[in-house]
Amino acid sequence: MDLGISGTCALVLGAGGGVGGAIVRSLAAEGAKVVVADIDGEAAEKTADCIRSAGREAFSIKWNISDLAVIERNVAAIEDRYGHVSILVNNTGGPPPTPVSGQAAEQWSKFFQSMVLSVIALTDRILPGMRNAGWGRIITSASSGVVAPIPNLGLSNALRSTLVGWSKTLAKEVGGVGITCNIVLPGRIATPRIIFLDEQKANREGRCVEDVSAESVATIPVGRYGNPEEYGDVVAFLASTRASFITGSIIRVDGGMITSI
Repeated sequence: MDLGISGTCALVLGAGGGVGGAIVRSLAAEGAKVVVADIDGEAAEKTADCIRSAGREAFSIKWNISDLAVIERNVAAIEDRYGHVSILVNNTGGPPPTPVSGQAAEQWSKFFQSMVLSVIALTDRILPGMRNAGWGRIITSASSGVVAPIPNLGLSNALRSTLVGWSKTLAKEVGGVGITCNIVLPGRIATPRIIFLDEQKANREGRCVEDVSAESVATIPVGRYGNPEEYGDVVAFLASTRASFITGSIIRVDGGMITSI
């Protein structure tokens, strides 16, 4: 199936590894010119180099998304190289595991800036180019915690839920000019983040990480953690011309794990 995105410019945040790396590889395989952005510049360049080695076009940017001051400079550099961004994938790192209560105001402010305000500010900067072109895709990777709050991920549950309301509202505002906005929810995808969370839970409960992981897998109907590539391919489809009637939606990529309707 031709997804119709060959030659478009795609910017993926957090693309140095994990689901972000899988997303940018899937988009590049479809012929998009990809921008690999990550706070870890070496990881971003490694991913970009692998994409170039496969005969696709990519370049990397070391990007701390919580620094709003660099948005203009970085987007301008992308536009100079590839033209306006047609596909934006907002994929930010998550906060540390914590209860939702008793967190300092400074903690809330720090992660609101890096996980929410940064996404909104970057999207606002890129939207004019999409509007002028009459086509665009804004895809935001969130968490299953926005529909079924995850214990001890209080900051993540609350802050990522803010992005759901924002994305749904934005979808109504820009749908008429050919721009779609969707949220994608990963279940338990086999990434370093999931390994870290399993390790943290094992430490808190005085258990071995293998038992914690096995217990988690038992809650997934397909009986395993997801592969990052499976997640990346779903995002690539949402970024395609074939997905032009999907907007304002929440797409679950979870192997049936999320129990809410």
